[in-house]
Amino acid sequence: MKNLLDIRDLTVQFSTKKGSLTAISDVSLNIKVGETVCIVGESGSGKTITSKSIMRLIDYENGVITKGEMVLDGIDLVSLSSKQLRSLRGKKMAMVFQEPMSAFDPVFTIGSQIIEIIVHHKTSSRKAAWERAVYLLERVGISEPEVRMKQYPNELSGGMLQRAMIAMALACEPELLIADEPTTALDMTIQAQILQLLQELKKEFNMSILLVTHDMGIAAEMADRIIVMYAGQIVEQANVLQLFEQPHHPYSKGLLASITTMESDRSLRLYSIKGAVPNLSDLPTGCRFHPRCVYASEKCRRDNPPLMDINGRQAACWHSAELVKSPEWGRGAVEVTELAAAPEPIVEIDAARKVGHSTLFEINGLSKWFPLKKGWGHSSFIRAVDDVSFHIREGETFGLVGESGSGKSTLGRTILQLEQATAGEVRFQGRDLVRLDEPELQKVRRNMQMIFQDAYGSMNPRWKISEIIGEPLRVHETLNAKDKRERIEELLEIVGLDRSWYDRYPHEFSGGQRQRIGIARAIALNPSFVLADEAVSALDVSVQAQIVNLLQDLQRNIGLTYLFVAHGLHIVRHISDRIGVMYLGKLVEIADSEELFRHPAHHYTKALIASIPWPDPTRKKVLSSIEGEIPSSANPPSGCRFHTRCPAATIRCKEEPPEWTQISKDHYTACHYPV
Repeated sequence: MKNLLDIRDLTVQFSTKKGSLTAISDVSLNIKVGETVCIVGESGSGKTITSKSIMRLIDYENGVITKGEMVLDGIDLVSLSSKQLRSLRGKKMAMVFQEPMSAFDPVFTIGSQIIEIIVHHKTSSRKAAWERAVYLLERVGISEPEVRMKQYPNELSGGMLQRAMIAMALACEPELLIADEPTTALDMTIQAQILQLLQELKKEFNMSILLVTHDMGIAAEMADRIIVMYAGQIVEQANVLQLFEQPHHPYSKGLLASITTMESDRSLRLYSIKGAVPNLSDLPTGCRFHPRCVYASEKCRRDNPPLMDINGRQAACWHSAELVKSPEWGRGAVEVTELAAAPEPIVEIDAARKVGHSTLFEINGLSKWFPLKKGWGHSSFIRAVDDVSFHIREGETFGLVGESGSGKSTLGRTILQLEQATAGEVRFQGRDLVRLDEPELQKVRRNMQMIFQDAYGSMNPRWKISEIIGEPLRVHETLNAKDKRERIEELLEIVGLDRSWYDRYPHEFSGGQRQRIGIARAIALNPSFVLADEAVSALDVSVQAQIVNLLQDLQRNIGLTYLFVAHGLHIVRHISDRIGVMYLGKLVEIADSEELFRHPAHHYTKALIASIPWPDPTRKKVLSSIEGEIPSSANPPSGCRFHTRCPAATIRCKEEPPEWTQISKDHYTACHYPV
């Protein structure tokens, strides 16, 4: 099989205020016709820069190729002019971005933007281009494509917009499709739909796919070959079976060890690679991974290893050949890395996680409706949360899962009274928060804090982190300057940050470090309850593990109770004692964590679990997804709200809302026909 793309010794530099910065160094890879190659690695590894370099999009970001060559089907991409590149983009190669809104112009309709590409490259009539665009939207699973053609980007949901972007990328049948984290911001169910779609389109159009991802489960499901990048360099290349069976680079082994699966032992701490990817302006000498590697030698610290052929794959490690022969290395990614890299003993969490019998929160008939005005004073409502009742026990972690638009975040914010409830009651330590006036509510709020998904967005970038962490102390405490500084430095140490970073600003920290700053702010007043709203969703798998371990350590040490909102089901399973499943504003199932995943009772829960990609290429499955998209909260279906997408729905489901049914001890579901 011939190579469609050949990259040799590619080096890319960017112009910055402090001079030139080398983003990727000596990158060499190839992609065969009809092959799917995945690039994996933590944020800052150079994955996206590599993918953008192929399209020469770095030209618009002060980037320049200083060395190397890129050949696409015999065409030298490095030497092409801007005009020549424009004729190739879309026709020969196309790209699907992580954020679909960035690919569409918000002032033009979806249809006009797809038609423009078809007319530009294929010189078709606008009528033929319209028909082609409608076919493509239909092919990527968008309902009512003629209607969607006339809509603007902001009128489509995230999943639909991602599909429309794929349709636009396929408009001229490119030979190479580059997909940069195309499912990171999507729910598990929509992610499964998109991945399944990419696999089908690859066969239909005989495309090659370069897929950039930090999710090893997606790589296992999709890839023929995997390229592992670290700090701007490739450290390992192997086919998917080789990499998962026996990684040859310590970094690859660490990434695999960091994966949380549905079979992971919940009594053990999650493994994470110590430290962080180095800043490109301050790279270590020798092997760039050596400061985080437990196998590093003096040679590693001194000399940077090239990619070497070892056992039918390539690895950039001086000691790979010896390491893979050792008995410890062959014991599997998780075991050996934990034994070698964890300086402290593995803590059994279950023994320390004592959930009290007393109820901290009692939520009864809680609703939050947002008015949606229509015409002359007539209005309808978005029923974001609709008649929800449950309780949270003192000392437990209550997980909350469901697709975007199910009402998870709104429920959390309404419980904290950051959103005023439309109806119902929220009893915290016996007091109904809905009935409290503002002064009383502020007194109670010191015991209820929140960790946000976007740590950077929740901070004032002009404030030092000492001011950010110290804000709750300023509002609720009367400490002198010395005691306040001591408390803030103590909080920095508790969350694993250096006391000396007291005067730094948020932009000086990595994503994982910023999340730690957010956690320090949340625990500053020793609260009894913390809402973690998608607190780890945007983080790399290794950093995600670090934050989850920190949250569990804090729970054990200072007795916190969590409401943990997330769409990553494997992480929710690991951290939660009980889990609630939400769909279109209503809770549809509540159960203990293990019980929910072993015996899901609601068809929606079962479908969510079935949509999770499995990080093992020997256990590949047909990616299961729920048909269709979640309906509008402004006009929810009658009866059971899931009936429009449920394979088991009957006439009764369409007409009669289901009552809560007890399946077993602490296991309840709202379904007429439990699984």
